[in-house]
Amino acid sequence: MSSCRFSSNRSLRTSVRCFPNISPSLHPNEIIHSQHCTPDVPLNHHRHLKKGLRWPIKVNYSQPKIHGLQGTRNFYLPTAPKVHVGVWHVLPRDLVDTFSENTETSLANGNPIVLYLHGNSGSRATGHRVELYKLLQFHNYHVIAFDYRGKFTFTCTCYGCIDVSLGFADSSQVLMSENVATIDAIRVYEYIRLFSGKSTVIVWGHSLGSAVAIKMVASLCAVKQSPDRLILESPFNNIRDVFRNHPLTLIYRPLSVVDRFFTERLETNNVAFDSDVHIAGVECPTLILHARDDRIVPIFLTRKLYEAGFKSRPTNAAALQFIEFPPDLHCGHECIYSAPQLPSIIQQLVDLDGF
Repeated sequence: MSSCRFSSNRSLRTSVRCFPNISPSLHPNEIIHSQHCTPDVPLNHHRHLKKGLRWPIKVNYSQPKIHGLQGTRNFYLPTAPKVHVGVWHVLPRDLVDTFSENTETSLANGNPIVLYLHGNSGSRATGHRVELYKLLQFHNYHVIAFDYRGKFTFTCTCYGCIDVSLGFADSSQVLMSENVATIDAIRVYEYIRLFSGKSTVIVWGHSLGSAVAIKMVASLCAVKQSPDRLILESPFNNIRDVFRNHPLTLIYRPLSVVDRFFTERLETNNVAFDSDVHIAGVECPTLILHARDDRIVPIFLTRKLYEAGFKSRPTNAAALQFIEFPPDLHCGHECIYSAPQLPSIIQQLVDLDGF
């Protein structure tokens, strides 16, 4: 069985940095409805060859059926001037037979809506994420999943001088940071709220996406636009501790290389992801899920996040609950979706049964 921690959040409020003036800013006519077309990103040729690539490669996002998803629409949503993100809307099982290109109105039908924020690798089409969408679809949830804008640039000198821009999925190839990832998430949330009516909206963040989710929800709570629920899957306290405790940095720890070359530069580059700070501003019912056999994010970092939330969230905040999954379930970092008790755990959160 999984183990559960529960808090009533009897503690003082602490400050949280928020995005000002957050309000619904999208009009339905601004949404790019496209089932077959991916916006083009031009390749520029100057004195040095510049090459634009997308990761993962050779993935067709415009046809979710290829990935085993029925009743799913692909479209592109503007989140900033000249910036768009690729989005999938996965319909609940009971609505799959009514699928059409205009699925927004179905968001108000009363089925809970999950806004899914994925981690730092792959895309919305990555296997374990698709399996979670299928599970949620089977249990009659809407799922809205998207890929953040973003790219990394580097120079390859193997065959002359080639400047390589590596963009993720089919969203805009512009430089990514903690703030812009959070803005993208807020814009998708605003889109959902345009059509959701009284349906329950759940923000679900996995791994790095949990850090985006926490900062996003804290910002929304500050302006009284909170989602109804928050799920944090395999989260961590801050990205510095993740670097320090990642398996790949083990041999460098005695040399202080990790701190000097990585962790000390994170805040300067706007990728600190201080979830243990931002969670103070989260006021909606929050569920933390973590597997004890997670080798990417050690569970003690999640326990630190939980303790930070327990101590810093305001006295009027809703409950914060922490559920750990035992090693014999083999959930690891990515497969909590396979835990047999997960559907009932989520339903209890929706119903606020035990919260």
